[in-house]
Amino acid sequence: MYDSALVQPMRDEVTRLGIAELKTPAEVDLAAQKKGTALLFVNSVCGCAAAGARPGLALALMHKNRPEHLFTVFAGMEREAVARARELFKPYQPSSPQIALLKDGKLVHLMQRHDIEGRDPQTIAQSLAKVFDEHCKKP
Repeated sequence: MYDSALVQPMRDEVTRLGIAELKTPAEVDLAAQKKGTALLFVNSVCGCAAAGARPGLALALMHKNRPEHLFTVFAGMEREAVARARELFKPYQPSSPQIALLKDGKLVHLMQRHDIEGRDPQTIAQSLAKVFDEHCKKP
């Protein structure tokens, strides 16, 4: 586990966006059972989370279409909650960071580390906005 004081600013960057932290497997299960669309962000201390994933996610959440529910787990911290979240992403391999979109509890899109690393926040946000337009548009 990482030092919680080191991780707190990275948590705050995400929770300030209105994203709820999930710290136990039971909380992940409850979140996954939500009807409608739910974003589940696997946060991380890595550079691509800092340079791309968190700022890109912040930009994407300004889009007119967005998920109804927003959740996060933190890799390297609440390990059981992260492991449970990653079970929802199967058959994809674990990576940090990850940005998943669930619809009625089923995975409909997963942005992996290789989709994030080396990309600027605007490009990440545009990719997420396309996914939101496809799955989160209100009738």
